Amino acid sequence: MFGYYLDLALRSLKRNKVLTTLMVLALALGIGATITTLAVLRLLSGDPIPQKSAQLFYPQLDPYPANQPFSRSGKRVPYLMSYIDAMNLIHARKAERQAAMAMSQVKLTPPSGVGKPFYAQGVLTTTDFFPMFDAPFQYGSGWTAADDEGRAQVAVIAGSLNDKLFGGANSVGRMIRIEDHDFRIIGVLRTWAPQPRFYAVHLGGHSYGEGDAVFVPLQGARADDLMPSTMMGYGKSIDVEHLETAPAIWLGLWVQLPNAADVAAYKMFLGNYAKEQVALGRYQRTDTALSGLMEWMRSEHVVPDDVRLQAGLAFGFLLICVVNTVGLLLAKCLRRSREIGVRRALGASRGAIFTQFMVEAAIVGVAGGVLGLVFAELGLWGIRHQPAQYASLAHLDLSMFLFTFVVALLASLVAGLLPAWRACVVAPAPQLKAV
Repeated sequence: MFGYYLDLALRSLKRNKVLTTLMVLALALGIGATITTLAVLRLLSGDPIPQKSAQLFYPQLDPYPANQPFSRSGKRVPYLMSYIDAMNLIHARKAERQAAMAMSQVKLTPPSGVGKPFYAQGVLTTTDFFPMFDAPFQYGSGWTAADDEGRAQVAVIAGSLNDKLFGGANSVGRMIRIEDHDFRIIGVLRTWAPQPRFYAVHLGGHSYGEGDAVFVPLQGARADDLMPSTMMGYGKSIDVEHLETAPAIWLGLWVQLPNAADVAAYKMFLGNYAKEQVALGRYQRTDTALSGLMEWMRSEHVVPDDVRLQAGLAFGFLLICVVNTVGLLLAKCLRRSREIGVRRALGASRGAIFTQFMVEAAIVGVAGGVLGLVFAELGLWGIRHQPAQYASLAHLDLSMFLFTFVVALLASLVAGLLPAWRACVVAPAPQLKAV
């Protein structure tokens, strides 16, 4: 029976080519705009490390004096940490893993004959960074806690940098010159670039795009005078030559807490630490915070507000397109009143008429989905040519591809409900009298 309705629907759509084209085009434009913005929103607001995000937390402390409260962007607790506090929390070992980090734009000098020096994004961090964030290694491994404390001049490099400098070969044991110092390569990462790059928020690094190029031990990098990209002082001035003891915040700290009991214990530890610092005279406030990864991203507005606005506008545009499709289907229905009356007189039930018109709407939806995919790809192509950090990542994956047809089919069926109901209640007698 479905084949019969399908044949009737195709015949009807072919007889009214202009109306059919307008309906398909209206749906396709709405679907294309919606899928384009949803693909970008999904990219920007996705879970950057889904297998671990529930265990990752960002602690915050407030070392600012009472007469100089931290008030940037309306935040009560500073989003960065001083070196002293970060080291104290790490050495307390109250979490399964913990890593302090800062970003730094560093000059890299290729081996002789390979090319000219260039700048790349570097991460100054501690040993737990790689296992805590599940960073995969292609060659070698990360450094040890002893390397941290011993200020070892070692480095882990990204696979893309390894390809550029060493042709993709195993470069473990070779030297790389960072700024004016030689570091021995002990590990090479596979392709690894969490999107968004949550650990770089407020540290001066890019939130999206390709991963960072080089990773070096925090204390060893500072011993060689590598400077963080972001630092904020809460004293009279920042003594950059003694940054570790200066009244300044410039580090982010992430901790891994496997379960709710560990989270509760760490919150208590963090509160007690702040009270202890007040007693020692270092702090004047006991405010603290401990945010989960996804909560932290939401509170820091990692997803740009304009992207959310564009997604809302796209859904509004899709609604307008659906309403226009309803109008076109109704116009088509009214033009076929006599045909419907004859079919009813010959014994067709209201359910059969309703089903026929819903099949027509579904065909329009599938066609609109195919054309909408083309419009979505054109939209994403345009985004990839914008100067945005995430531009190169704007692509449709399989789930968004399938979602396009789900949206198209639902939109067309919703649009077809009123015309189909209007068609099935057409009385046959007046139509037969008019023949």
